Amino acid sequence: MKLLIVESPSKAKTIEKYLSAQAGLDSWTVRASVGHIRDLPKSNKAAIDIPAGFVPHYEISKGKEKVVSELKSLAHKATEIMLATDPDREGEAIAWHIEELLNGDKKVNAPIKRVTFHEITKEAVEEALKSPRDIDTNLRKAQEARRVLDRLVGYDLSGIIWKKVRYGLSAGRVQSPALRIIMEREREIRAFVPEQYWILEGLFETNKKKEKLTLTCVEEPRDQKVVDKIVELGQKEKWFVTDLKASEQKRSPRAPFTTSTLQQTASTRLGFSPSRTMQVAQKLYEQGFITYMRTDSTNLSATASAQIQSVIEKKYGKDQAEPRAYKTKSKNAQEAHEAIRPSHVESMNEGSNDEQKRLYRLIWERTVSSQMVDAKLMKTKIVANIKQEGLPAQAGIPDFTANGSRVLHPGWLACDTEARGEDVELPLVEVGEELKLLELKNIEKFTEPPNRYSEAGLVKELEARGIGRPSTYASIMRTIEDRGYVTKEGRTLFPTDTGDVVSSFLENNFAEYISDTFTAEMEDELDDIANGDREYVKTLKDFYIPFKKDIKEKDKLAKATNMGEAPADMKCPKCDGDMIIKLARNGKFYSCAKYPDCAGARTMEGNELEGPKETGEMCPLCGEKKGKSGGGKLVIRQGKYGAFVSCSRYPKCKFIKEDEEEKKKKMTDVECPVCKKGMMMERRGRFGIFYSCSNYPTCKNAIKAKPTGNICPLCQSLMMEGTKTIPERCSNKMCKMHNPHKTGENVQKKNK
Repeated sequence: MKLLIVESPSKAKTIEKYLSAQAGLDSWTVRASVGHIRDLPKSNKAAIDIPAGFVPHYEISKGKEKVVSELKSLAHKATEIMLATDPDREGEAIAWHIEELLNGDKKVNAPIKRVTFHEITKEAVEEALKSPRDIDTNLRKAQEARRVLDRLVGYDLSGIIWKKVRYGLSAGRVQSPALRIIMEREREIRAFVPEQYWILEGLFETNKKKEKLTLTCVEEPRDQKVVDKIVELGQKEKWFVTDLKASEQKRSPRAPFTTSTLQQTASTRLGFSPSRTMQVAQKLYEQGFITYMRTDSTNLSATASAQIQSVIEKKYGKDQAEPRAYKTKSKNAQEAHEAIRPSHVESMNEGSNDEQKRLYRLIWERTVSSQMVDAKLMKTKIVANIKQEGLPAQAGIPDFTANGSRVLHPGWLACDTEARGEDVELPLVEVGEELKLLELKNIEKFTEPPNRYSEAGLVKELEARGIGRPSTYASIMRTIEDRGYVTKEGRTLFPTDTGDVVSSFLENNFAEYISDTFTAEMEDELDDIANGDREYVKTLKDFYIPFKKDIKEKDKLAKATNMGEAPADMKCPKCDGDMIIKLARNGKFYSCAKYPDCAGARTMEGNELEGPKETGEMCPLCGEKKGKSGGGKLVIRQGKYGAFVSCSRYPKCKFIKEDEEEKKKKMTDVECPVCKKGMMMERRGRFGIFYSCSNYPTCKNAIKAKPTGNICPLCQSLMMEGTKTIPERCSNKMCKMHNPHKTGENVQKKNK
């Protein structure tokens, strides 16, 4: 038996189907590692031995024990082991971790080799198996350097953010520059002073065919007197066509998709977030429908190019095909990789659901259209002005113009129809022809600030500045949103007060480490490690020694929750003194400038905040204890969802007294399977409603959705409500029953 190990169960299923023809000793068994099987311990900086040369100490990831056990068991019987994880740094690292674990098992005697393919097709898989290789140490080291670097930066920067802003926040080598870019734009918007201007439009009628024609002034005056003069002369004098321009123009197709351009286009055309785009693309890749979706290359293989030409000739005509090569915009693009394209371009429609079909069609259209002839468009421009007696034409007022466009030959636009736009046909006129003015409007406008970033816009900006890589764009978006640094309204990213404070603190004190230059240079250095041109230890040492020194120096900084002075008329309700704006967990508020000597506070609406009030009861958890760890009293606090009673020692003591009536309403009749004392009840957290044990914080068992009362037949975890298509699923993420639709498991049948 031969063993092939990939990352994804879906990918394993697809490949096993391709290799199922072989039997006996030569038969292939395909299994998935389900992503990384080892990682650095969470929140443990000691996982990296810095004095020894930044040596990471890995451990088996939580919940992966069964996966590792299964892989080892199969490896014991295998005559040959192939590691076929994804063809990038992350995939190389996963393969290395698997190899390390298997090599450490004395019962594993089979040779272990690495294979890669950029599309999951029968031909690609079989070809890859013919050319096995060893683990690429440089590529693996580059991933390890990134992981260690992100841990060191994240751990130390997040630590100081916890101290100076608020516990639970984070900072990072890539997420913080992304947040800074959003805040820079926000400050531009805040500082923007609108200016008044006017748009002048004239509605005309042609002389011959009496067709309507709208012309717009080429200038946008900012002086009312200038506007009045133009309107006065325009209404008084006769109008004539002074110029007519018509030119044939070519419009070239766009390059095939990279990860970045796919995320941007899917956002604008399909409304997908970057993370959603990557999830859907991952499914298409695992089913063998598209090539690998994490790439910064615009290349197409010779084989793919030939297939595309054949499809174009059959569908659009032989004269519509034009082989093209595109220069990638990314300085460090891996040219050996391909752009994102259909694995079998002959098929226009693939995918298991609507989202997959829509994204596949988008990829198909971009790929095919990239190898087609230019579109030909006719651009027309009509110029008109008044003609005053005794004065040359165009005297006194700016030109009024109209622009038209129509497709003469669609070319590649026949394939990518959404890129075409609408034809704008203009009436046929002649130079010197008089136009009848029907109406001349002056529309008052005000200049507007720059737009806030959308997710697509931010991805484009990150790529342009060399921040991050194709594999990280989606996670960057997800992180800054999950941390509460931005909120998304429609497609627009709005920074929060917390995001403002965190970014300002980092910009003021650690500007070097969240700059475009630093982030891009580090990406270059990681690329150099991958190429074998730079040493792992030297790279990390050159960064960490000065970084650690800076962190230590900034440890004495004051709290960074001050957001500036309050309006002069906003006075303290207790001492009538000046107030400042501060940031709390629930947002901004006005605080007395004399705090802590004066505890006066107001809401942003101006209402007085009275602070916690004692109930007269001792905390049942720590009230009876003596010393610093005890003596807590119950107080009434105002929270995001209204008033609640908690310990005065919060957050050191996290006791919260719940209203008994409300508690009854939220309680389910499902017993907690962990402590077997409490019942599962509804709670509201940062990410919405979830269900946890009523004995919290003594028991911290929690699940994402309402428990059904059933127990998973595979792992004995609670079953919870699912979706319309999956009514019930396991609450354990690592269990096959968590996604039973992927494994074909019948949950309801097994529970019976």
